[in-house]
Amino acid sequence: MRVRRSVGAIATAAVLAVAGCGTTDAPPATDAPSATESTPSTADPTNPAASAPQGDERGAVLSDVVLGQVDQSVTALGATAHRISYRSTSGLDGSGVEVTGTVFVPGGLPPAGGWPVVSVAHGTTGVTDECAPSLYPNLLGAIGMVTPFLERGAVVAVTDYQGLGSPGPHPYLDAPSAGYDVVDAVRAARNVVPGTGTRWAAIGVSQGGQATWAANEMAADYGDGLELVGTANLSPAADLRPIAPPEGLDDLTLPQRGILPFVVEGFLVSHPQYRDSDFLSGGLLAGKDVLLACTGPLAAEKLTAVAAIGPDDVRPSSPEAYTAMREWLGRNAFPMRGATAPMMVLVGGRDNLVEPEWTEQASRAACAEGDRLDYRFRPEQGHADAAATTEAVDWVTERFLGTPSVNTCDLLS
Repeated sequence: MRVRRSVGAIATAAVLAVAGCGTTDAPPATDAPSATESTPSTADPTNPAASAPQGDERGAVLSDVVLGQVDQSVTALGATAHRISYRSTSGLDGSGVEVTGTVFVPGGLPPAGGWPVVSVAHGTTGVTDECAPSLYPNLLGAIGMVTPFLERGAVVAVTDYQGLGSPGPHPYLDAPSAGYDVVDAVRAARNVVPGTGTRWAAIGVSQGGQATWAANEMAADYGDGLELVGTANLSPAADLRPIAPPEGLDDLTLPQRGILPFVVEGFLVSHPQYRDSDFLSGGLLAGKDVLLACTGPLAAEKLTAVAAIGPDDVRPSSPEAYTAMREWLGRNAFPMRGATAPMMVLVGGRDNLVEPEWTEQASRAACAEGDRLDYRFRPEQGHADAAATTEAVDWVTERFLGTPSVNTCDLLS
């Protein structure tokens, strides 16, 4: 099995790791559009409901490019890759959006009943278009969550999320938007790859763990026509309200201070009446663009930007803005409703970004909703540890084999 470090596991002490950002020596993929590329649909911003995808339009493929430049671990398996754009739904206003991503196809013929599908939700790469994983052969590091499933004979879909490599801003940490993207990536994969079945699972890390948790909760309704067998949520951003505690931001860890520009950028997408300077100051505000960068010259300056973060750089200047951001984080916290299928939730005891107590509390609340959780605490692991991916791959494989998932909710009560 080839399991590489996932995006969120690249580092833990510096903000490079805090953001889950990766770099790659390979240039972005530049393959020319194929003859199958279709014309993107347009949304009506004055009437979001009128432009919301309906029925088969969800997951409809707008463009499909067979990639010639693919990570070696993929080609070694005889697999192929497509960079696609597809239709999904915005969690901000319910309108239709175009989302980009990558679909990987295993070698050989599909089994009876069709290939299963795994939807991979990557950790934080950034908030700008050059941070779309589909532009890079190694998916900015997320390829390590792809190849184990290709080895096992699954089609793998990796969404970039709304606004990364596609029109409009990226609504970072907007859980419904990310959940829609994860579900519709499965539909898109089925449209791209003949012989793909309806059974699917999802695996996500950090920001992606939030996305897969959201997808699980919405699958009963939004995932109609598909059969979800489970989601593995690793170091999930399940409830980030503690990153904006009522008493203020003075006690945040360095990774938490470093991730704050990303959180603020996500907040501003739906709250444009506020500004970065309502939350950030000093070195954190001055170095914001460096901290948000995922590749290129700016990304190389991250460690310098981290060193310039002062103790008062995350002190909000507006109580009103601070309260609004905390409420926004609460609206994106889990559980929102009951889950559709079993979930694995894995947290590391050394996680100083999404602290284990935060995820444990969210998991306990999900159990109270009747969810079936396989909650795993690994005291020696940090945020998005590579070892967590190995466990998650095995867990997802067992769900496809029909093995009942362990329910550890009694241990959380």
